[in-house]
This record gives sequence, C-alpha cells and structure tokens, in this order.
Amino acid sequence: MDIKYLSNSERIHALVPRYEDFVREHLYPLEQAAVYGSFKEALPTLKHLRALAKEQGLFAPHLSVEEGGLGLSLVEFAFISEVLGMSPLGHYVFNCQAPDIGNMELMHQFASAELKEKYLKPLQEGSIRSCFAMTEPQNPGSNPVHLSTTAIKDGDSYVINGHKWFTTAADGATFTIVMALTDPENPNPYLRASMILVPLDNPGYQLLRNIPIMGDVGEDYMSHGEVKFTNCRVPASNLIGKEGAGFALAQERLGPGRIHHCMRWIGICERAIDLMCRRALARNLDPGRNLASQQTIQNWIAEAVASVKAARLMVLQTAEKIEQEGAKAAKIDISTIKFYVSDILMKTLDHAIQVHGALGVTDDTILSFWYRHERGARIYDGPDEVHKSVLARQILKKYTNHE
Repeated sequence: MDIKYLSNSERIHALVPRYEDFVREHLYPLEQAAVYGSFKEALPTLKHLRALAKEQGLFAPHLSVEEGGLGLSLVEFAFISEVLGMSPLGHYVFNCQAPDIGNMELMHQFASAELKEKYLKPLQEGSIRSCFAMTEPQNPGSNPVHLSTTAIKDGDSYVINGHKWFTTAADGATFTIVMALTDPENPNPYLRASMILVPLDNPGYQLLRNIPIMGDVGEDYMSHGEVKFTNCRVPASNLIGKEGAGFALAQERLGPGRIHHCMRWIGICERAIDLMCRRALARNLDPGRNLASQQTIQNWIAEAVASVKAARLMVLQTAEKIEQEGAKAAKIDISTIKFYVSDILMKTLDHAIQVHGALGVTDDTILSFWYRHERGARIYDGPDEVHKSVLARQILKKYTNHE
C-alpha cells in the first residue's frame, strides 16, 4: 500500500509503518497457535500484546483520544484496518474487532449514560467483549424485516424470547445487543424492532453451541454462536436509542462497519498476494524453472494487484462520502463495495491456494483458515446478489426517469 499517493494525512504516513511492523513482528508468529490451535490458550499472550499496543500508543485507533484511542477519522482508520486485516489477530489485538467496534459506535451515539459507564467503558478499554444478536435461523437474513424474536414490555422490564444464530464471538462475551420486535403489529415494518442490551449472565439466555464453519467450531472470540432467549428479563432502561428505532440504528451501524470489513478484506488480499508471490518464486517445476515463470501465474498476480488497487480506491471514496454526507447518502456505494470487494477477496484467496498446490489446502499456511471463514463474506450483511440488485435498480431508475 503506497500511502504517499493515497492520503495527505501526515499522521497516517507515520502510523501505517508502525502498525505494519507490529503485525509482522508480533502477530504473524502467533497465528498457527492461536488460529489453528486453541484461541483460549493464546489469550494470555494476546493480552500481553494488547498491553504492548497500548504502551506504543496504537490501541483502539477508532476511539477518540478522550476515550483512550487515537481519534482517527473513518477514512484514516480505513488505512489502519487494511494493515490489521493482514492477520486474523490484527483487529482483536488492537480492540477494533467486529462486532465490538460496531457496538462501541452504536452505544457511543445512542446508549444511556448508565449503560455507557457499566458496559461501554470496559468494552473500549478491552477488558470485556460483546456480541450482536440479529440473524435468525428461521428467517432470511437478506431481509431483516422478518424477525421472530420479541421483546414484550412488562412493567419496567422487557421480556425477550427468540432464537438467534451467527452471533459472532458470543462465547466468552459479557453482553449482547439483541434486535427484537417491540411493536410487531406496527403497519410500518421498519418501526417494529428495537435494540436492547442483554447481559449474558442472565438466566434467560443460553449459548446453545458454537456453529461449525466448514468443520471449524472455533472458540472464544473466534466463533459464531447459536443462542436462545427464553423469558429473558432485562430492565427497560437497557434499550439502546428509542423504541422502534432498531432498523435505523442497524443502518447507522452498517455504514462504517462495511468500511471496516472491506478494508480488512483488502488486507487479507494483500497477505494472500504476498504468500502467492513468495510461493511462485520458491517452487520449482523443473531445475531453473519456477512457478513464477508461468504466464497463468503471472496473470493471477497482475489481476489480483490491479483488483485490490481498484477496490481500495472505491472503499476509500465511500468512506469519504460517509464522513461528508452520512451513511444514508452513501447507501448505494456501501452496497457496491460489499459485493465488489468480497468477490475479489475470494478470487484472490482461491488463486493463492492454487499456487500453493497441495500445501494450500492444508492448515500449514493461513490461507485455508481465511478460505473457510471468509467465504461467508459473500453472504453476511446481505448476499452479494441483493446488493447487486440494489445497484442495478438505481442505475435503471435513471433510464426510466429519462424516458
């Protein structure tokens, strides 16, 4: 990533190399043990690295200086997110991992002072984790209007009943923010749901299992939970924002979150390209003839580099639009980068694995982990097909109006 031509921020010019050095020196060597071994057993080492990140003034770059961060703008943080994306441990060590970063942003804007003090502050400090419960196994995630989970008002409490899954990082989390119907009969489907904070020591909450992802169950932060709420009673004051504002809050959370994810995917692509090039040069087909001499391999490398460069510019432009005009104005751009970058991600990973041959499908490199866990990039936050339809309809509307 050539920062010089991408940003005129002197702060970013100085920070990016520092993050790159940290990731290469401290995180790459730990990946095999933490990602393919036991994440829980790696937690003491990861805690030490978090302390080191704080010591070096690199922790929580997305937070304001007053909250213990670096006070980076969305565009500035995008550059850092790409660097951290080059390791599966990057965002976690610097406490800007999903879903926590989205919950931090949501609570910063809409939570009560009491909830901020009790839950947001320790979340920002990295002393606890959280999760976000929205997707349901019985309803299409591509249309979140369809929810079955309810939160019924009973005096000064909400009683929550429902079944959620792909509640990422529920294992070991302290609380979740759950999307539930508080006004299921409202004629406007976008005003039926609310977001409510639920402490996970609540007796009405149950983590049913960590869902196996192509055979990998995962644990702690690196897991996706299936959870159940059974007469789960929480104070009405645990409401985030206003009642019925769940979908509006989800959109607020989505815009910056898409930037974070897309830049993380670009970081994964950069690492995959690096591994692909090293393998192509090191692997001989015959004496004096390596993989890098093959035109097909050369095409894959060239196409990957060009695609990543284009994707990065597209995402940075969208981040700038969100900053200047808000997430609502950038809705089409947000949809576009989602399907465009996720497609590049999977193509780049696939070619990197192919260049590695049999080694590529083993767990001896980080590629197989990403191939398993990032295949969902084309599904979560709305399938690519939905986002393509959004963009196409917007384009066709111009022609219809013109006629």
